[in-house]
Amino acid sequence: MPPRVLIALTTVALSIAACSDDGVKVGPSPELGPSRERTPTQSIFGDRGLSFGAGAGENKDLGEGAVLGVNAYLWRASLDTVSFMPITSADPFGGTIVTDWYTAPNAPNERYKLNVYILGRELRSDGVRVSVFRQVQGRGGWADSPAPATMASALEDTILTKARQLRITGLQTETAQ
Repeated sequence: MPPRVLIALTTVALSIAACSDDGVKVGPSPELGPSRERTPTQSIFGDRGLSFGAGAGENKDLGEGAVLGVNAYLWRASLDTVSFMPITSADPFGGTIVTDWYTAPNAPNERYKLNVYILGRELRSDGVRVSVFRQVQGRGGWADSPAPATMASALEDTILTKARQLRITGLQTETAQ
């Protein structure tokens, strides 16, 4: 098997393995309609995920033997928030979501692109950062233009609010069991 094919298959396998839900149950979202309820599943990497380094099986804070990935609530909330845009890439290990250009039907002469960065494993107010790119169509094609100043922070607030709601829903589900 050629090395390029082997690398591609390994990347796909690791990406699929990263999609474990960590027992998070997602309830209905009023804006997006009902979503599928998740049930806990086993991961091929065990209960704590994939770990590297000395003491990989031990319960340690981030650092030596740290578990890869980002906060599950922030990750899910970010995907839900940008789901109306075409997603170019999503990396649950590095915590990045990159969208393709999106043109709203009511504004055909402007388009937006987002980069969402989840910055850690804790659900914190500074745990997510959004970069917004805007282009406006002119006679010569698409030209870069500054995005509204409050758009990035409004998206971050939306993601954080959804993440908190997911966490509360998950805690309520756990206590009901």
